[in-house]
Amino acid sequence: MIKVVIESPFAGDVQRNLRYLRACMRDCLLRGETPYASHALYTQPGVLRDDVPEERKLGMEAGFVWGASADKVVLYEDLGITEGMRRGVLRARERGQVIEHRMLDARVLYVVMQEPGNDY
Repeated sequence: MIKVVIESPFAGDVQRNLRYLRACMRDCLLRGETPYASHALYTQPGVLRDDVPEERKLGMEAGFVWGASADKVVLYEDLGITEGMRRGVLRARERGQVIEHRMLDARVLYVVMQEPGNDY
């Protein structure tokens, strides 16, 4: 398995974006990859608050450190590209990492965009 960093949206509709991220992680695993997504890990209750600029920056920097060991960065684009995702891509380019653009299968995306509880 190769190590990949997932770049996907977080802020905004956080619950929808987390459902989307879970689908992206599943997609990576089914491709034989080991995904890492700091935006899902560091924003857990009691860890860091994404809406506090200093804590958001700390989380992003910590994710970039872990991401340096990844084989590639995977940019999931179905929901658009956020400023945080752009920063992740820029950091990956600076390190010379492979950046792969992906979109989920339309059927998977439909399930993800439904109300909470419709994960698979």
